[in-house]
Amino acid sequence: MKKITTIMMLFAAMLSACGSSDDKKEAGGENDTTLMPEAATEKMPDPIIGKLALVGVAKLGQPINIKFSVYNNSDTVAKFCKWHTPFERLSSKYLDVALEDYTEVPYQGAMAKRVMPPPADSYTSLKKGDSTSVNFNLMDGYAIGKAGIYTIKYNATNVSGIVVPDSLKIKVEN
Repeated sequence: MKKITTIMMLFAAMLSACGSSDDKKEAGGENDTTLMPEAATEKMPDPIIGKLALVGVAKLGQPINIKFSVYNNSDTVAKFCKWHTPFERLSSKYLDVALEDYTEVPYQGAMAKRVMPPPADSYTSLKKGDSTSVNFNLMDGYAIGKAGIYTIKYNATNVSGIVVPDSLKIKVEN
């Protein structure tokens, strides 16, 4: 009998802990944001987006020109840091370059040492909806020594603030 009474009391306590949605409204719970609907938690688009594009054709022993474009998708002026971008030339390893078999092409360019945080003159401002771009020679920092398909991925979002969602695939010909 004691077991049945104990079980009944536990069951009653569990039921009373579960209130209806009307109870929450009466208690001011309609503003509870603990569990937001999916639409309310959608990720906002990144304000500064970058894109890599091949300029011309890529041939062994010749410059491999890449265009790096930056777009401001926000409704206001946005800034990005020039460090670790082609806007300051190849002075750090901000690209991952690999052959189609995932063999990494090592970076051979300069490596700049920096003090953090970046000073104000390290930033470039873009007006809302504006863009800027720069061309650079991939061969200045990477020894592309054989023909094949290469994947180039920007890896310095944490420093520059530029999100480059897509990698660039290029075919290097003899």
